[in-house]
Amino acid sequence: MKIEEDIKLDYCDVLIRPKRSTLVSRKDVNLERTFQFPCGRIWTGVPIVAANMDTIGTLEMARELSNHNMLTCLSKHIDNWETDEDWKDPNSVVTFGMTEADEERLLSQTGSLVTSEFIGNKDFICIDVANGYSQRFIDYIKMIREAWPEKIIIAGNVVTREMTEALILAGADIVKVGIGPGSVCTTRKKAGVGYPQLSAVAECADAAHGLGAFVMADGGCVYPGDVAKAFGAGADFVMLGGMLAGHDESAGELVHDHHEDRPVKVFYGMSSDTAMEKHNGGVATYRASEGKTVKVPYRGRVAKTLQEILGGVRSACTYVGAKRIKDLPKCCTFVRVNRVTNDIFGTGT
Repeated sequence: MKIEEDIKLDYCDVLIRPKRSTLVSRKDVNLERTFQFPCGRIWTGVPIVAANMDTIGTLEMARELSNHNMLTCLSKHIDNWETDEDWKDPNSVVTFGMTEADEERLLSQTGSLVTSEFIGNKDFICIDVANGYSQRFIDYIKMIREAWPEKIIIAGNVVTREMTEALILAGADIVKVGIGPGSVCTTRKKAGVGYPQLSAVAECADAAHGLGAFVMADGGCVYPGDVAKAFGAGADFVMLGGMLAGHDESAGELVHDHHEDRPVKVFYGMSSDTAMEKHNGGVATYRASEGKTVKVPYRGRVAKTLQEILGGVRSACTYVGAKRIKDLPKCCTFVRVNRVTNDIFGTGT
């Protein structure tokens, strides 16, 4: 048994310290960034990503985020591609896991990866598992890199330096960081496993950047300020789930909650009872669900929420003199706090 004594921090444990800035207006901040990935590909856009969840990684969400030049990691359970534009959208990411069904989609009868028109149209491939700490996962990433040398591979999830480095050396361009911080994830309660997200992002980013690769902070953002903190900690991309739930572009039926007397939409984690009943016929006898199902207040079109998020990140940049989103980490100083907000009149947004 070993106990690490170093203090690890979450987004709610810090604030960004303001400093003198020469920026005149929020509109002077450039939120687009150009990335050159280890695989050789180049992508330019706003590095905010919709999560590959049933209710978030939808084609409707992808269309709206693509209008803002953002990415969407599509749910791996999408099978109803509606238009050629959906098929060819360069800002939509195809998602796979490591189940037998995923391997069937990726593997031929001979056991080697095959070129398909579906994957061939996409620049990005996301390999998403809850627990990225296995040799099998590293070998899987190596196999995919060998088959798709020109693709941008997103792989995760992990929360530590050594596994970030291992996945990059196996062939990942972007490592997805986060175990347990999500709003509908219960891994920290069920398994007792996790890592405070701000520290995880900072440490994994340091490891990835040393190898010329990138990290995607996945989970834990509640407010636009948390997105800014993630970028300030070194995240190259920030993935959002709960912040994009409850919108017209989110999947799920709009219903009226009679108890709350308001319209709501259902939002659930991909390791929840709901997800496993839907896709696997139930929770396997050897495991427990590690997600929950909640009702989220209906929030209308996602464009308004995106404006709030982008406006918040721009504002953070002006407070510290970061003219580009890429400059935010070197301009950021965090201060530890006991309380972030004054919630006497509610939490609000």
